[in-house]
Amino acid sequence: MNSFQTDAENILAAVAAQGLYRKRRIVASPQGVHLTADGRELINFCSNDYLGLANHPEVIRAFKNAADRYGVGSGSAHLVCGHSAAHHALEEELAEFCGRERALLFSTGYMANLGAISALIGSGDTVIEDRLNHASLVDGGLSSGARFKRYRHADLEHLANTLNAVSGKKLIVTDGVFSMDGDLAPLPAIARLAQDKDAWLMVDDAHGLGVLGEQGGGVLEHYGLRQSDVPVLVGTLGKAFGTFGAFVAGSDTLIELLIQKARTYIYTTALPPAIAEATRASLKLVRAENWRRDKLKHLTERFRQGALQIGFELMPSPSPIQPILIGDSRKATAFSEALLDQGFLVGAIRPPTVPQGSARLRVTFSAAHEEAEIDRLLDSLDRLKAT
Repeated sequence: MNSFQTDAENILAAVAAQGLYRKRRIVASPQGVHLTADGRELINFCSNDYLGLANHPEVIRAFKNAADRYGVGSGSAHLVCGHSAAHHALEEELAEFCGRERALLFSTGYMANLGAISALIGSGDTVIEDRLNHASLVDGGLSSGARFKRYRHADLEHLANTLNAVSGKKLIVTDGVFSMDGDLAPLPAIARLAQDKDAWLMVDDAHGLGVLGEQGGGVLEHYGLRQSDVPVLVGTLGKAFGTFGAFVAGSDTLIELLIQKARTYIYTTALPPAIAEATRASLKLVRAENWRRDKLKHLTERFRQGALQIGFELMPSPSPIQPILIGDSRKATAFSEALLDQGFLVGAIRPPTVPQGSARLRVTFSAAHEEAEIDRLLDSLDRLKAT
């Protein structure tokens, strides 16, 4: 035990020395653009609550009413006695929203990705993933037992060569919007490759659903792709929808397979029915209030123009994820702390979340932000760059 303690302390010291130590903040307010964290009043530029729905009165009302009806917990897994009418209604509405035959709820996005990949492929098969995929997709591929291949980020030639080099059942897996870079996967070309090479395609659109597309249908609506182009769609509910949980959407056959084979669905407690009802309310807002997406796009463009004028290096992102590339982890952390002192909460993203030498400030926007808050952040960034 003493040896283990010493080893743990040495590991922690090494992490801190590299500027990679992570700390939690204690939030004492509802999620929103104005946040109370560690006793400080801050303007929040690091949340994934892109449409500002996490604290929306209608979503809260739906949650409270459902808690009165269903209670708090779901009691068990979906396949035992935890699948409520609220869950079932939400699955049907999500399927219709995504233009798919069916949808299946999971308790988290991480579990959706691990469960889907492991249910679809196994020993003797091959999973091929974008090198910048989210950790949950990578872990899903590694835990599936299949051969695990990675192609250079958005590199279609490398993907094609990788597909040509393997035989048997193949699953291509990619993010729709890459969470740390904010760019979009070249899905139309990937979908064509998948069809040409007899591979299935799975897309995690956690950061696109609700945000992209005229109706909020995400990266697939943005590109005009259908279920036949992307057979497996994963979405999360804790970002633009402002609630919690995740889902996989696709054909009836796909969903039945996941019900029978996805261990992270079978062997875990269903999310609370009140969360499902709150998500049904947020889904209505996502579909009805296009102004939220319009405003989000306007704020993002305003920030990009201002940041480029200041001289910061931005990444080619059309999404509300706007990373400012810093490079050095310690410098990125110092920038984040300096912004905190000026009343802004902006995350410093460092390895292993991003590749070595690409530490960054991950600035994210919400439809609840105002232009004046964007301009204040730009002023602070300008002063920081001059120091």
